[in-house]
Amino acid sequence: MTENAQPVFSIEKIYVKDLSLEVPNAPQVYLERETPEINVQLRTEGRGIDDGLFEVVLTVTVTAKLGGDRSLFLVEVAQGGVFQIRNIPEGDLEPVMMIGCPNILFPYARETVSDAITRAGFQPVLLAPVNFEAMYQAQREQQAQGAGEVPIQ
Repeated sequence: MTENAQPVFSIEKIYVKDLSLEVPNAPQVYLERETPEINVQLRTEGRGIDDGLFEVVLTVTVTAKLGGDRSLFLVEVAQGGVFQIRNIPEGDLEPVMMIGCPNILFPYARETVSDAITRAGFQPVLLAPVNFEAMYQAQREQQAQGAGEVPIQ
């Protein structure tokens, strides 16, 4: 193989693309002693931005509620990264962007979430590690099942 044909993967930039924090019931929520119910949602998106350069955004949404309906806080972090990905077979590009890149971005997103919640006056929420490969496989299976239900026109 020539040097130009070697696979290339590098991190060009990691950044917070968007950060949102809401504490809709302040200051009354600070008087609560009840343990909140925490819900975490993850979403990954990727797109090409230039020749061999791709942006991947991992969005982490953490909500805390008391009694199932009263919001304590909501934090949403869109952790972005620009990655150089070259000379990778077309079939391998999506797994690299949806598994490899989020694995790199997740620790940064986890830190940003924890910091925002702490700055809002709450105990930090430490997000557990995520298996992005399992998430990717589950999403692919869902798409495959859904594709079987689409009528052919």
